[in-house]
Amino acid sequence: MSVRVMVLAAGRGERMRPLTDRVPKPMLEVNGRPLIDHHLWALADAGVEDVVVNLGWCGDVLRRHLGDGRRYGLRLRYSEEGWPALETGGGIHRALPLLGAAPFIVVNGDVYSDLPMQRLVERARSMAMSDLAHLVLVPNPPHHPSGDFAMHGARVAATDGLAKLTFSGLSVLRPELFADAQAGAFPLAPLLRAAILQGRVSAERHDGCWSDVGTPERLAALNERLGDAGE
Repeated sequence: MSVRVMVLAAGRGERMRPLTDRVPKPMLEVNGRPLIDHHLWALADAGVEDVVVNLGWCGDVLRRHLGDGRRYGLRLRYSEEGWPALETGGGIHRALPLLGAAPFIVVNGDVYSDLPMQRLVERARSMAMSDLAHLVLVPNPPHHPSGDFAMHGARVAATDGLAKLTFSGLSVLRPELFADAQAGAFPLAPLLRAAILQGRVSAERHDGCWSDVGTPERLAALNERLGDAGE
C-alpha cells in the first residue's frame, strides 16, 4: 500500500523574523540545506512516493525550490492556502482530497528529527482500524517543560497526573479524525484531544535528535549540534 504524506509548510514563523521575512520557515538552512529538503529526502529513502505540501507564506518560494519533486524521487502536489494560512488543522482538512482515504503521515515542516521515516510508513500501513491518530512524542525541551500529552504504554493517556511529553510534529492520521470539522482556519490539538478521550490515539517515544526550529537561537544550536556530530 502506497502511503501519502503531508508536509506542513504554510507558516511564517514570526519568532524567526527577520530570517523569515522573505522565505517560509521550512526554507531555512539546517546543516547546509533547506529544512524541508531533509524531510523530503528522508521520505524518499523510506519508500514514500506521494507528498502534499501546503503553501501559505511565501508559497511561491517553496514552489520554485521544490518543483514537481522529481529530483527527490517524489511526486509533489500542492495545497494552496494563501495568506493568512489555515493553521495546522485547517491546512490538513483542506488537503484531504489530495491525501486519500487511508492513514497518512503528517510532518511539521519546521521541525528536525532523525526518526526513521520508515517507522511511520509501517505504522500507517498497520494502523488499527479503531485508531484515529498515532503521535510521536519526545522528551520535553527547555522551552516547553510542561509537555503536551501523556503516554501509558503505547497509548496517549487522558488521565490527569501523568507526566507529559512533547508532541514532535510527526504523526499518522486518519481522514476520519476530521469528520466533524468545517473548512477554515483551526488548530489540530482539539481534534487530537477529543480522540484521546475516546481512547483512539496511539503513541511512540523518540529519544533521538529532535528540534523545534522555532527561534534563531534554536536554529543556530541545531546547526552547531549537527556540525559537531558530522551529520
